Amino acid sequence: MIGAVAFWRSLAFSLATVAVCVPRAGAQAVPLAERIEQCGGCHGADGNSPIEKIPSLAGQPEFFLLNQLFLMREGVRLIEPMTPFVKSLADGEMAALAKHYAGLQPKLTGAGPDPAVLARGAELAAARRCASCHLPSLAGQEQMPRLAKQRIDYLIHALTDIRDSRRSGADTVMSASVVALSDADLAALANYAASK
Repeated sequence: MIGAVAFWRSLAFSLATVAVCVPRAGAQAVPLAERIEQCGGCHGADGNSPIEKIPSLAGQPEFFLLNQLFLMREGVRLIEPMTPFVKSLADGEMAALAKHYAGLQPKLTGAGPDPAVLARGAELAAARRCASCHLPSLAGQEQMPRLAKQRIDYLIHALTDIRDSRRSGADTVMSASVVALSDADLAALANYAASK
């Protein structure tokens, strides 16, 4: 039986090698530039979100982005505002979008880190072993997202939803890592992660 990681890697490889964007049933392929412009309305023209609680996509691992688009398109990860955009994405379009955003330079947008909470955030990140999945730089890898230079308000929102079991499709390892943390702890973690 194929392992979960091997399955997702195989799927990513298959999608990434699609040469032609074949629309899903009843849909028409949209030019990549048009898709990117649609995404930029919320996630920023350069992939760095200017909008509160909306994640930046710039510099995210390509496989992470591909995986998230796939999960959203298939209804595993439910994000209502994203549904109209992902429901008709062809496999090749998802692969092209993931490659585009992975190649952009991440930069911190929104409020900057609070120096008063960075030490606490560093302690929590070490105790929770965040670097073991997200790398010491917190740049992410494979299906693990980049946390470095992510919007702090988005990270707090995402961590809170994971802790409170409100995030569909959340990773069980992440849920276990934050389950007992207070709001102040989550804020400290978010400030530390974004500062990297």
